[in-house]
Amino acid sequence: MKCLILAAGYATRLYPLTENFPKPLLKVGEKTILDWLLDDIDTSGAVDGYYVISNHKFADHFRHWAEASRLPITVVDDGTSTNETRLGAVRDIQFAIEQVGLDDDLLIIAGDNVLDFSLKHFIDYALEKDSSCTMRYYEADEKRLTKSGVAELGEGERLLSLEEKPAQPRSHWCTPPFYFYKKEDARRIPEAIADGCGVDAPGSLVAWMCRHSVMHSMEMPGSRYDIGNLESYEAVKKAYRGITK
Repeated sequence: MKCLILAAGYATRLYPLTENFPKPLLKVGEKTILDWLLDDIDTSGAVDGYYVISNHKFADHFRHWAEASRLPITVVDDGTSTNETRLGAVRDIQFAIEQVGLDDDLLIIAGDNVLDFSLKHFIDYALEKDSSCTMRYYEADEKRLTKSGVAELGEGERLLSLEEKPAQPRSHWCTPPFYFYKKEDARRIPEAIADGCGVDAPGSLVAWMCRHSVMHSMEMPGSRYDIGNLESYEAVKKAYRGITK
């Protein structure tokens, strides 16, 4: 299994902090956000290669970080330099797959989220289900649902649909940016894009894939801290106590 980290965004809401520095390399406690994620994933023993997809503006920052890591990390530069010219998450996934020649099961994660639980739970779940998978968490706030990817579930936690930013949400299940794709499904990403799959939000690929393949959704066993602005970053730095579940 390979792990692909989405880190090509520009985090404009965190300016000036991230104007010339990538959000995933901001520190929370004694580690960067990315180190919290990858050190945890590595404990699963299931991943034998890590690939960070970056924009051109921040690629050198990620290369310097990767050189100091004990993990086998490859940085892929998508060539973009501004928020206006970004490829979008789905095209970044495809770009990385083509550039590196990935043909394996893929754990795809956003590189800017902090979790208080181990992603080993999700990896084990995906391997047990033997299908492509997402996670989900219950969101009671209707307004937040309209700004999220909302999942509809069937029997046995089968993922029936996912809609990004729905005007009328079909459920209270939100899908965070952590995904597992079987090799056979990852090979279908060019087909999804050609078929009109949205390319900006990574959940758009899930929305297409669950209509064309079997997918399941695991309930998130803990909390996710989304660092969206300077205020939330300061709050996470004060509150975060590491992976406890």
